[in-house]
Amino acid sequence: MMDHEHNEDIPKVPLLMMGGLALLALALASATSAGLISRDAVPGEARAEAGVAATAERSLYFHDEPDGGVRIEDAANGQMVAKVEPGTGGFVRTTLRSLVHVRRAKGIGAETPFVLTEWENGTLSLSDSETGKSVELHAFGPDNREAFAVLLEGGEA
Repeated sequence: MMDHEHNEDIPKVPLLMMGGLALLALALASATSAGLISRDAVPGEARAEAGVAATAERSLYFHDEPDGGVRIEDAANGQMVAKVEPGTGGFVRTTLRSLVHVRRAKGIGAETPFVLTEWENGTLSLSDSETGKSVELHAFGPDNREAFAVLLEGGEA
């Protein structure tokens, strides 16, 4: 039987780098929370408190259709704004699913419309006043932002 030892040293440099990265992330998050670093994407109410005004707003209902489409209605007058045909509008569908999932988990129905808001700094958000959740649509790129921006004017999603 051979006698041998496995005395392998653990490299310290990568461990120190990972620890440093974790500390840096914690420091940046703390500095942002404390207000030392400004935030670029400030959701809904906090954005209004920061002095960024809404330039356009529309309350919308989203209804699943029997054919798999999604009918979008203006909450103010019940008029159909647009229809997302079956097999299209993946970003619109995914965004709505995430907001509706939170509503269902809290036992909230579809009585209250979602609010689509364009802010003076060019950002666009879809918010749910029932749950307090908001999706910053500009964060997903210009094409996905545009899928919702057209709903402010009543165009096709």
